Amino acid sequence: MDKIELKIADDCLQLLPQRAVYWPAHAALIVADIHFGKAAAFRAQGVPVPRGTTTQNLAALDDLIVAYDVQRIIFLGDFLHARASHASATLNALRRWRARNITMQLTLVRGNHDAHAGDPPADLDITVVDEPYELDSFSFCHHPHAHARGYVVAGHLHPVYRLTTAGDSVRLPCFVFGTASSVLPSFGAFTGGFAITPQQGERVFVATDDSVFEVPGSTTIFNSGL
Repeated sequence: MDKIELKIADDCLQLLPQRAVYWPAHAALIVADIHFGKAAAFRAQGVPVPRGTTTQNLAALDDLIVAYDVQRIIFLGDFLHARASHASATLNALRRWRARNITMQLTLVRGNHDAHAGDPPADLDITVVDEPYELDSFSFCHHPHAHARGYVVAGHLHPVYRLTTAGDSVRLPCFVFGTASSVLPSFGAFTGGFAITPQQGERVFVATDDSVFEVPGSTTIFNSGL
């Protein structure tokens, strides 16, 4: 699969087709808005939605762990979707996954859904912090405009970009990188997306099933001094 490597804040980040970022310096996978248990929360309200999204999300994490020798995962908020996401089926799936990845260092930067859903159970052994989570030259956040010292890497918006051709269009998840902050696409299945319009100085990278490519015409000079 084709990824894109960016040099930001005197460091390197790799944008992956699987809608995640790999940070080689820390063997870290960075994912935003996984929303475990969202489908379960909908079903608890009587809305008939597909099952299996938690299994799908965990399988996607497993594939990336193997492909990139991941030693830690940083979740940029909205780990659990709602209080109903504490359903036994969802939590038991997470516990089985955790048992298979017992040495993995997990950090959750709380997002708005985490405030309502509550922190993950303690036996999942996830370090939970408020934004910004500062590490090296980066500030990991849920909200893109959080006050921070370093270059902000955030989620929350579930950004997608509409590509158009003559008589047709398609919406694709995208990464948005500006001079001082960035927004990652939603990693989770069944999370939807918000169509964005790039602002001046922002670069947009869309993710397909097997590649990441930059939308022509978007340009940014990154501030490596952050």
